Amino acid sequence: MTAAMDLYGLCLGGDRLWAEIGTLRHEVPVRHWRREEMPGDRPLLERCDGPTLDVGCGPGRLTVALTSRGRPALGIDISPAAVELARSRGASVLRRDVFERLPREGHWRHILLADGNIGIGGDPVRLLDRCRRLLSDGGSVVLDLAAEGHSIRTDQVRLFTEGQASEPFPWSRVPVAALEPLAACTGFEVTGVWRAARRWQAELRTTRRWEVPGA
Repeated sequence: MTAAMDLYGLCLGGDRLWAEIGTLRHEVPVRHWRREEMPGDRPLLERCDGPTLDVGCGPGRLTVALTSRGRPALGIDISPAAVELARSRGASVLRRDVFERLPREGHWRHILLADGNIGIGGDPVRLLDRCRRLLSDGGSVVLDLAAEGHSIRTDQVRLFTEGQASEPFPWSRVPVAALEPLAACTGFEVTGVWRAARRWQAELRTTRRWEVPGA
């Protein structure tokens, strides 16, 4: 078995990649993530009008797009190949896990969780709690959501490419219908939900000040 991030990094070079959940398998749109822009990106970018942390930035298309608009942006990703590719495109990127110590903790204006990255770690409550502690007062999380379902679903996922498979890892899907209670229990309020180019998206804004550990 191969580590999921190693297989993902390999496919950033152009190979096709699939994700398997139980008996279902679907193609991961890695090649689309390498584009300069994807349909539906602009509403996310327009809401990031201050310093933005792009979590799970991959090849860096959104980090680059924000920088080109004159907005301070930092991408983070745990894939060495993704970080290298993003930097080659001019993005400011760190190879870092979102749950590790990060620059500007408690001072980010926005956090991007695009392309389903609310699923990172298989625990959206933990992830949004972490985002809340990274944001300044009044900051927001801007994210993509799943269209279908009524509750959060967490599965063990494996990645596949030609002749190789990854070890399983947890990943969550958060549908639009589950967003309000998720936001409420993590110190956010839903300030917008919209659809753009077949993508459901939302913005969550902080509702109260939590102490940042070590601040």
